[in-house]
Amino acid sequence: MKLTKLHCAVLTAIAASGSLYAEEEKKLDRATVEVIEVTATKRTESIQEVPVTVTAITGDNLETLGVSNFDQYVEFLPNVVFQGTGPGQNEIYIRGAATTQTNISVSSVQALQPSVAFYLDEQPVSMQGRNLDIYATDVERIEVLPGPQGTLFGASSQSGTVRLITNKPNHDGFSAGFDTSTSSTTGGDMSNSVEAYFNMSLSDSLAVRVTAYNDHQGGWIDNILNVPGEGGYSGSAEVISRISGGALTNPENVSITAPQNHALVEDNFNTADYAGARFGLAYIINSEWDLLVQHTQQSLDTEGVFSYDPNLEGESSTNRFTPENNNDDFGLTTWTLAGRLEHLDIVYTGGYLDRDINSTIDYTGYTNGGSFSAYYVCNYSGIPEADQECLDPTKFYKEATSSSRMTHEFRLNTSAENRWRVTAGVFYDSQELSTVGQFKIANTEKFPDLARTLAGNEGINSNGGPFPSEVSFVNDVSHTIDQIAVFGQFEFDITDTVTASFGARWYQIDDIYKGATTGDDVSGRLRAFGDGSDAALTEFFGAEDAEKYKAAIASGQLETSLLDNNGKLTVDDTIIKASIDWQVTDNMMLFTSYSEGFRPPVTNRVGGGAAKIQEGAFEGFRIPVYSTTDSLDNVELGFKSTLFDQTLRFNATAYYSKISDLQTSRYDPTNISFLVFTDNVGDAEIRGIDGDFTWVATDNLIISGAFSFIDSELTSVNDQLDGIAPSAGARLPYSAEFSGNLQAQYFYPIDKDMTGYINGSISYTGDRLAGMTMDAYMIEDATNLIYGTGSGLSIQKESDDYKGVNYQDRNGEAFAGGRYIQDSYILANVSFGVTNDEWKAEIFIDNLTNESAILYIDTQQYTPKVVSNRPRTIGFRFSYDMY
Repeated sequence: MKLTKLHCAVLTAIAASGSLYAEEEKKLDRATVEVIEVTATKRTESIQEVPVTVTAITGDNLETLGVSNFDQYVEFLPNVVFQGTGPGQNEIYIRGAATTQTNISVSSVQALQPSVAFYLDEQPVSMQGRNLDIYATDVERIEVLPGPQGTLFGASSQSGTVRLITNKPNHDGFSAGFDTSTSSTTGGDMSNSVEAYFNMSLSDSLAVRVTAYNDHQGGWIDNILNVPGEGGYSGSAEVISRISGGALTNPENVSITAPQNHALVEDNFNTADYAGARFGLAYIINSEWDLLVQHTQQSLDTEGVFSYDPNLEGESSTNRFTPENNNDDFGLTTWTLAGRLEHLDIVYTGGYLDRDINSTIDYTGYTNGGSFSAYYVCNYSGIPEADQECLDPTKFYKEATSSSRMTHEFRLNTSAENRWRVTAGVFYDSQELSTVGQFKIANTEKFPDLARTLAGNEGINSNGGPFPSEVSFVNDVSHTIDQIAVFGQFEFDITDTVTASFGARWYQIDDIYKGATTGDDVSGRLRAFGDGSDAALTEFFGAEDAEKYKAAIASGQLETSLLDNNGKLTVDDTIIKASIDWQVTDNMMLFTSYSEGFRPPVTNRVGGGAAKIQEGAFEGFRIPVYSTTDSLDNVELGFKSTLFDQTLRFNATAYYSKISDLQTSRYDPTNISFLVFTDNVGDAEIRGIDGDFTWVATDNLIISGAFSFIDSELTSVNDQLDGIAPSAGARLPYSAEFSGNLQAQYFYPIDKDMTGYINGSISYTGDRLAGMTMDAYMIEDATNLIYGTGSGLSIQKESDDYKGVNYQDRNGEAFAGGRYIQDSYILANVSFGVTNDEWKAEIFIDNLTNESAILYIDTQQYTPKVVSNRPRTIGFRFSYDMY
């Protein structure tokens, strides 16, 4: 049992290991690898007998690995990556199926659906916008299913599914335990955690289980004093003028006020605190039926940022000008009624998730990349050149988001003993999101009327309340996604050793997007497009613009056919999965499968809007009303083997995936729109091999590892993204061509009651590319102008000309096209401990070599910020269990 947060544990599935020990993990007489039971096909089966790629690790083994945070967990599952800007702000990608991340400040508004589904037990908890970040405590096991799992697990299982399976109340009597740790990070603050659980059988038929946890993660990033001329933010009137289309007459002579952060200077200001509890009740109704009800309540509070500014000295320093925080609270209630009716196993399961997010984000960098930059921060219109000035660019964003998700699933299974077996069910899902985002993007101190003009409606929000006077732009939207699906899977034993299966899922998704952004009625826009009549388009857009929209729709440049006359978007389809497996021997299985996955369309706030500058790559461009469904078709061939008298397990899979109409997030305020939107970049292919092994070398030594080879490429790019997105043949972002890890655990007896052990691990992650836009040279130029120095980050050149209007350097020459490289790195961990049947004490060193790895490069504010791992951390853990 180990304290781990979800985005750690999710990736902990250290598929590599599958598992490390036999049933009695703490005894030295084990000589075979453990058999793990999984429910990857919604039946309970041995992991070695499931004819799909699945990796898993038991809750007991989470502790054995000796790692305690996200940066370490992710390294042990090479075909899975987490990308994002900190706790509660990450996305999961599996097997290289990734595109550009959504800006966290508008992720809730944009509501791009994740490509990887996340489940807590039977409940899907993937959410539009930000993925839910559940702290993994009192865990039975974690399962990771790479490749499309849509037939059984739904829409967001496009490239895989991650399942966190918790320990349930049991009826065996009383048990309890706790786990605590404390640690010190090089150059950072102390961290500490505590978790406790107890299980009690109240009667022969009723049992309860309660788990509680609190984890404080100390910071290591320093918010240092901003010193212009020494790598700090000095600003540049030249940048502001250029991206604003030459707004300033003579920018090199315009004075500019650098932002100040004296009051916010603080060491180790990036803290994260997880606190919560889970309550479970299990009731045996009779010999055939039982009921499980669980409730999880959690709060996640972070301060500061988890990235550094590469233009500053060192790898733990940043300049921030607004106090930043993220408060993410959720409550999740789930229920499962299971029983048997004649020859059928019946399951009804459901859940209700309620989540609230409140955030404040420093948005000062917005000035670096928007065509309204001069308007927001400079005093220039109608003013003599000598009197023009640009003011303090400090900006911020505040978000208040409430979301909920209700699901119901009813399914049945025929007996596993039959030669033919059926799993069939019906699924209903309703997600609702309401968000208000308030931006200070204008300088309200000197231009107080500007904010009120931009806010519109005299600063009144949709609920009738006033926005603060400093707010200059507002998103106020709601988003509802309703889904119904029918699914089934049929398996047939052709012979005693060969089994074929076929599965299908029909689904219908209704997407309702309502609300407004400053100056634009999103609801009215969608209703006009959905109606499509001359009268409706003319009434909303005006006669002149209506003709342009009608022409764009008629030419096929704008797709509106999925909208009804109320603006509701509806999509339905059927996806399939087929496989065949051959049990070659009792210890080896071969399997092959074909599967399909998808993500639903995404509605854009300003769909149909024309690029501001209709030249070059943007001639005729209009923002899509919605991005269309992107689909992933996958073929794989794999084997599973347990060799040498059950002492070696080796599994591997080769796969080929084809992605059509790949969805991506776009932010291009210079030429198109200052609002982020979603587009379909084109098609892609991914080829790869992943595998894992566990070897019980001796009774005292266990060695395990995993590897992943990924070869991804864009095979076609939409014409209107030519020169902006990488060209055909380019790699997809975020996934390395090769990643791998090795782990070793050595045990030695101390006396008859105690065992000592040493755990060690090393992982390698290759180079990865950042994002799907070739704007690195342009961003590097802005960084030099704003900070007086470059970032020093590696760039892969991919084009001699980054196409687009106004994308020229200070000498008027076109920028080359390129993307930042997230450089390769190696991480190592080690731990030493003593254990017996009741307690365990351990000293651990994470990030032994104090490597500063580039986990993610965030360019959303037009200068790069680097998300890195925690420096070397030394600590002590102690756990105690009684039964």
